[in-house]
Amino acid sequence: MRLIQSLQLLALGAGITSAASWSFEDGTVAVQGKGSEVGGSLKETITPNKLLAKEVSLSAGQSLKVLLTITNGGKARKSHQAFLTLADPVSGLEESFPFTLKDTGKAKVDLTHQIIPSQLLSSSKPLKASIVIGSFGTSTPYKSDAFSLSISSDPNAPIPKAETQLRYQKQPEIHHIFRSDPKSPPKIITLVFGGAVVACLPVLLGIWASLGANAKALPHALSEAPLSHGLYFGSILAMEGVFFLYYTSWNLFQILPVAAGVSLVIFLSGTRALSEVQQRRLDGQR
Repeated sequence: MRLIQSLQLLALGAGITSAASWSFEDGTVAVQGKGSEVGGSLKETITPNKLLAKEVSLSAGQSLKVLLTITNGGKARKSHQAFLTLADPVSGLEESFPFTLKDTGKAKVDLTHQIIPSQLLSSSKPLKASIVIGSFGTSTPYKSDAFSLSISSDPNAPIPKAETQLRYQKQPEIHHIFRSDPKSPPKIITLVFGGAVVACLPVLLGIWASLGANAKALPHALSEAPLSHGLYFGSILAMEGVFFLYYTSWNLFQILPVAAGVSLVIFLSGTRALSEVQQRRLDGQR
């Protein structure tokens, strides 16, 4: 007999637990203006699953405050989420505003014109204000209309227009405008600086002669390493020709491969030519 009674009590407790649902109590909605206390303009009591008979009006400069105590199974509890949702019955647009929750189950949310979207501010009919409560677990969430909210805008202040939302779609064709190719300086400047370089060559030869340059060793050097010396001096002249072509007509993509090839020849031939010069120095011929 006791076993049967125990099973009945367990079944009854399980039924009560599974039937627990989220709700609220001590709900109030208040509208107050600047400088007035809570309830100075309007204060109404809201009850679960019952629409407030009186329409709530929110004018510019006023604030709306909703206070309630969230319950679960008849006891005050803190839910994971709680929102006050405003919906436009004409367009179907809606926006949710979260309650500020405490561990005791107390919840509060404040609304003003500044935080309500412009699409809802310009609604031609009263908005539906509903309360949504939910959390983890098996308890049934709560959602029901609480009151109707009529928003009155300031006739002297224009309603802010909604910002155009970013849409990922085909965009107009973009026409790039590139800078024009760099131009060479005037020919007169080129001739002046070219003449200055050519005029320095006799000075350079004179300095070499004063420092003891031995031009008589040239035949011996060419006989010992004709290919290395010939390629070395020829590649230097070729590099000067590459620079001249780059200055007159070539672009960077044309000069780079040619300059790389000429530089390789200069490196290889110059190494062999310098080796020959070093050998003559070791032999005491310089």
